[in-house]
Amino acid sequence: MKRTTMKAATIRHYGDSHVHVGLAPMPEVGPNDVLVRVYAASMNPIDFKIRDGAVKLLLDYDMPLILGNDFSGVIEAVGPLVTDWAVGDEVYGRPSKERIGTFAEYLATDASNIARKPSNVSFQEAAALPLVALTSYQALHDIMNIQPDDRVLIQAGSGGIGTIAIQIAKQLGAYVATTTSTKNADFVRSLGADRVIDYKKEAFDNVLNDYDYVFDTLGGDQLRRAFPVVKRGGAIVSISDKPNGRFAEENDLPVWKKALFSVATWPLARLERTYGVTYHFLFMKPSGSQLDLIRQWVEDGAIKPVIDRTYPLEAVQEAFDASERGHARGKLIIELPIVKRVETKL
Repeated sequence: MKRTTMKAATIRHYGDSHVHVGLAPMPEVGPNDVLVRVYAASMNPIDFKIRDGAVKLLLDYDMPLILGNDFSGVIEAVGPLVTDWAVGDEVYGRPSKERIGTFAEYLATDASNIARKPSNVSFQEAAALPLVALTSYQALHDIMNIQPDDRVLIQAGSGGIGTIAIQIAKQLGAYVATTTSTKNADFVRSLGADRVIDYKKEAFDNVLNDYDYVFDTLGGDQLRRAFPVVKRGGAIVSISDKPNGRFAEENDLPVWKKALFSVATWPLARLERTYGVTYHFLFMKPSGSQLDLIRQWVEDGAIKPVIDRTYPLEAVQEAFDASERGHARGKLIIELPIVKRVETKL
């Protein structure tokens, strides 16, 4: 019998501070899609930014909206044009921004957005990877083009992004500095950090200089203080501050958005000119092929996922609250019941 509903975590309008767990319609599966029975998903700052409407200029969704931006699970059905995947395959992925909704029992996503789950980690560990690993790889490899011995500062090294970004930067051969609290200093060193700045004892911009790149995960004053740290000709990539005109141009956004983003980031443009540093805003793109590279690194032992805590779907509100408070070591995971496959007809 074909299922028509599933359990999911939704909001009913932007600014809905309470995430509702209840029944939602099963997703529609297109010809190029796979239907995944979600076993685990992870919390990311983008989840509460979407909930609050903070990124409406970039992402504006119809309501009610199922939240969640990455996942691991098992394929339960494939679209008629999908040839590379089969029912029963264990996968992980990041759906397209237009089709989020991983805090649910099922997800339909384009087959190009998934990769085989790393064989040496659990579903929960696999779910901790897609968004943060893709974001880190695209910042460090695609934009910075990190080369061996390049020097990069990664802000907030013990957080969800930082724990993976440090490992990917080391895999690319970089010398890595990071900021963290006293209690996490040894932990980030264990991930590969070469220089650890305890932000409770010293300011990173007082002790670092002549770096090639900064990966900014905090925005605001932390971003502005990063410009003097970078050598002329270097770059800063941010995932937490404002998109600028360059981002709008590269993503073919409307002219009015290009103008709006340029005006909103004029203080950053002034810092670019003052210090001879290029500022990039990154909005990560899904990529099954990049996730497959990440899979290989995980299976080779070069990268390991880091989980702070897991929550059942019914406790998703607690996970949101914890995510907004910050200070998690690694990722917060939403677990869904792992059950025997049921018949799901397309």
